[in-house]
Amino acid sequence: MFNTIVNNNNDLVNILEKICGKENVLSAYDEVYAYSTDSTNIVNPEEIAQAVVFVENKEQVIEIMKYAYKNAVPVVARAAGTNVCGACLPKKGGIIISFAKMNKIIEINKNNLICKVEPGVVVEDLQKEAEKYDLFYPPDPSNLKASMIGGSIGLSSGGPHTFKYGSVKDYVIDLEIVTSDGTIFHTGSSCSKDVTGYNLTQLFVGSEGTLGIVVQATIRLIPKPEAKRVMLAYFDTLEDTSKTVNEIISNLITPSVIDLMDKNTLKTIESFYPSGLLTDKTAALLIEIDGFKADINNQYNKIIEICKTNNSSYIQTAQTKEEEEKIWISRRSSFGATAKLAPNVVTEDVVVPRENIVPLVKGIWSICSKYDLKTCIMGHIGDGNIHPNIALDLRNPNEFNNFQQAKKELFDLALSLNGRLSGEHGIGCEKSFYINKALDQNSLEFMKKIKQLFDPKNILNPNKIFS
Repeated sequence: MFNTIVNNNNDLVNILEKICGKENVLSAYDEVYAYSTDSTNIVNPEEIAQAVVFVENKEQVIEIMKYAYKNAVPVVARAAGTNVCGACLPKKGGIIISFAKMNKIIEINKNNLICKVEPGVVVEDLQKEAEKYDLFYPPDPSNLKASMIGGSIGLSSGGPHTFKYGSVKDYVIDLEIVTSDGTIFHTGSSCSKDVTGYNLTQLFVGSEGTLGIVVQATIRLIPKPEAKRVMLAYFDTLEDTSKTVNEIISNLITPSVIDLMDKNTLKTIESFYPSGLLTDKTAALLIEIDGFKADINNQYNKIIEICKTNNSSYIQTAQTKEEEEKIWISRRSSFGATAKLAPNVVTEDVVVPRENIVPLVKGIWSICSKYDLKTCIMGHIGDGNIHPNIALDLRNPNEFNNFQQAKKELFDLALSLNGRLSGEHGIGCEKSFYINKALDQNSLEFMKKIKQLFDPKNILNPNKIFS
């Protein structure tokens, strides 16, 4: 049944149809149900929205929020719904605002190295458009073919290129925000430098739609690297893998990507997408270097030497663009490949200082073995961000309970290693129960006061981040 917030669902639907047009409103149970889920595998028939509305401009968002504020109706801003932390689940019903139709790249300014976009722009589409101007937008979540800018801003997404180039938070310089009562304002400017007042932009990046709704973003771009090279280095021990990463960095080389795949990940990908991966090795590093053509060979030769010195048992180097693409498809297939092992896949996201990668990965192996969970570990070893992809059947009570226990121990492990609950996926409702362990009480209280300031009626994406 619907989690009813307003007395008459028809009144709500009529209002939304008046604001956005009948063709842009869904209210049938099966339609709304589909939009009340995301990639977390959480399905609760009693926690679905009352209506989904597809907005086409910011004026419609303002009008919806004015109505919602007046009537205390919860509102969840939704992009593609590819998040894996329950960030856009309508825990208290209400309205889901979909930004799928606000998908325009408004401007790309090569002189100022910026672009202006609506929140429904797909990340890969922005990257491809920027490349036409020889520009580069580095953040690349694994679901970049579907992930939208608005969602990636809400969760401050990262991806493989974060090690060298940073995550979404490092590229957003201005947001146009609609608050819970329909007020609209800018958080920054189009200037490359701006310390005029508080940095409100960074307050909203990663806030998961709990403070305000993004209706436009100004994003910094950088010149596209002239050349790149991709390789896979295999190792028989996790210690050699980690030592290689540290020595590459200490030799003043900053790869654009330095990712880890463990043996289970290599085996699972190879069975799903055969591409010549070696499946008898403990781990592999996917290393991409980029920069000026004149410097690529120098970087490459140094990395090969470091890998060999640290007992790399085999190194594969892409010789053509097609081979590069094949390696990248393999890497990005890790989640999909794991889905072949069981009905469900839950991908977790923890981050630790790089010096603690080995005990983290070994600890995850031990925890998942203890609870008999199939696990494929991959992640961004360069910045300490690890993703265990856990394959299981969530309908099986025993497997579900084992996973819940394993998740708790995983988070405790990360925190014990001076880490955090998330490096790039966010907290949502899936990790909110654990946030009291990760943050001190004073930090939490200040965060809650900020939430109260911007959203006094608690209607913006309620029941997220805080338990």
